[in-house]
Amino acid sequence: MRAPIGDFPQAVAAPDCLDELVRPVAEAVRHWRGSVPAEQIVYVDTDPRWADTATFVEHYGRELLEQSANCVVVAGKRGGESRLAACLVLSTTRVDVNGVVRRRLDARKASFAPMDVATGETGMEYGGITPIGLPESWPVLVDSAVVDLPYVLVGSGRRRGKLLVPGKAFAELPGAVVVDGLGV
Repeated sequence: MRAPIGDFPQAVAAPDCLDELVRPVAEAVRHWRGSVPAEQIVYVDTDPRWADTATFVEHYGRELLEQSANCVVVAGKRGGESRLAACLVLSTTRVDVNGVVRRRLDARKASFAPMDVATGETGMEYGGITPIGLPESWPVLVDSAVVDLPYVLVGSGRRRGKLLVPGKAFAELPGAVVVDGLGV
């Protein structure tokens, strides 16, 4: 199979390589529902040395910079209670944590979750967190610019490997809320 974006030597429909995915991501793909068929989610094996966006696009295709998204875990706090959420924005932007996210979570304070919390709660590796397979109780805030792309490169749950996902599929994830201006 040829990857729909980027220059990857091998691409496989995600349902055909569940063993390459961490458990929560594999389970989400296995039980996928929505208007986008699971077979349109594509896994590409990548070298973990090139997992960070800038290095990644140098190696696998400069055009990927405009077609890549980052998923970060944030913690919103109010009255001593903390609430986790995920935010998905284009890699050319950064999450508006203290504006849009804080208001969406109805939090007094919002910040990036500590690495051990992000990895412990998601079951994914830091630097590879993806919105696919997150806890269903979490809000998943998705920048509208991500949903508008035909395909988006995101983490696979590990630093090795990436997923190529039709943008509109992110709007159908459990807990997904499409937000204008999430990425600034």
